[in-house]
Amino acid sequence: MQQPSRSRTAAEIDTQPDCWRRAAGAGAEADGLPEPGERVAVTGCGTSWFMAQAYAALREAAGQGETDAFPASEFPRARAYDRVVAITRSGTTTEVLDLLAALRDRTRTLALTAAPATPVRTVAETVAALDWADEESVVQTRFATTALAFLRAGLEARGPLPAGVRPVAEAAAHAESAVAEPLPPAVLAAGQWTFLGAGWAYGLAQEAALKMREAAGAWTEAYPAMEYRHGPVSITAPGRVAWILGPSPAGLAADVIRAGGTLLADGSRLDPMADLIRAQRLAVAVAESKDQNPDRPRGLTRSVVLS
Repeated sequence: MQQPSRSRTAAEIDTQPDCWRRAAGAGAEADGLPEPGERVAVTGCGTSWFMAQAYAALREAAGQGETDAFPASEFPRARAYDRVVAITRSGTTTEVLDLLAALRDRTRTLALTAAPATPVRTVAETVAALDWADEESVVQTRFATTALAFLRAGLEARGPLPAGVRPVAEAAAHAESAVAEPLPPAVLAAGQWTFLGAGWAYGLAQEAALKMREAAGAWTEAYPAMEYRHGPVSITAPGRVAWILGPSPAGLAADVIRAGGTLLADGSRLDPMADLIRAQRLAVAVAESKDQNPDRPRGLTRSVVLS
């Protein structure tokens, strides 16, 4: 039986339903969010980049405007955008600060941060402070999903959501289940995990895999769901998991089972962002099963500040 975690990361994971509810109200009324029809780019580093990917796909699917996502270090600065949204938990990440400084006086910018009294306030036009979702753990969990909930709420306030995408309030209700229900034993016992997602859920699949690598040093991969057949299926085998976040494309579940892998596909039951919570919990459980501290992963710091 899985034992309750004593880590700070686990405690922060459990607070996400309340964080998302607060984000739903804040995002619906916030200044500086993209308006329908604007050409927008979203940026960040690591986890924040994956949240940017998810939001960009959601915004385009909602018909609110062309939306790209880039890691801050690879942002195409010569391109013209009406607005750039940057996600930075610490407010000190060098690549994000350099980008925002370069865009100042050229492009409207919005920074989402957990630490508004940091250098990001001097380079972003508008700062959305999500300090109530800040974390003590090095790995990001609740800040990242709260930032995405905040952006989702902004989409809801500006027009209908894409078909099949739930309001943030409903996602928060799903999160209550995700923090409470036991993880499947076969998923806990596996030796390899592949996360799959289509549309906006692909960014969440990327983040699920990163969480497993960061917190537990685990062998994980992530792909767009329909790319699974184009190579990744070759590593599927007994004792390995294929986890589909969001709706499963026709025939994909059968392909996993045919290859002998363990399938986890609850897209019809759980919002993909809530399903990500279960992957976060898995990362903590796997880390602790190997006597590793999920709060302080090897080689990682809270923010990457370059000299």
